[in-house]
Amino acid sequence: MPDPRSSRHGWVAAGVVVATLSMLGLSFAAVPLYKVFCARTGFAGTTQVARAAPSVKGSRMIIVRLDANVAPGLNWRFAPEIPQIKVRTGQTATVFFRVTNMANEETAGRAVYNVSPGQTGAYFDKLACFCFTEQHLGAHQTMEMPVVFFLDPALERDETMDGIDEITLSYTFYSRPVAAPLTASGDTAPRL
Repeated sequence: MPDPRSSRHGWVAAGVVVATLSMLGLSFAAVPLYKVFCARTGFAGTTQVARAAPSVKGSRMIIVRLDANVAPGLNWRFAPEIPQIKVRTGQTATVFFRVTNMANEETAGRAVYNVSPGQTGAYFDKLACFCFTEQHLGAHQTMEMPVVFFLDPALERDETMDGIDEITLSYTFYSRPVAAPLTASGDTAPRL
């Protein structure tokens, strides 16, 4: 006759293994799930990505301040062409940022962004942005980069947005490694 205690110990051990594997799986899923959550809700100033401009224009005018930063380790000069723009909700606006590689070689960067106050992220929709892709600049190259956006007119119905007349759109460029060019054989060429 089987010992009931050993059967119980087996179930407990199996439960511990399942719980441990579940927690391990959730830990790997946490970062992508957090990114999806932020993108869907605008949490922590995460802007939205839109496919088309709204068909309805709102009535509120809001100032959008533009902020540009470069993280240490990337020798770029980066600034908005204008410090701010006043837009009506539902109106599509285009602003430009200018970036210059101050280095004597090709460098690459990727911009991260947010808006503040944080609750405005759910209503800040981008149609086009340089932050969607990695940027490569040759030695001393300058480039103008557009951001096309609108403020969702739905913000006019959100009571938490009533006292907000200014939004700051902020970017920070971070250094990215530049891939070595391929040789005729397909191998990477040594960098001197």
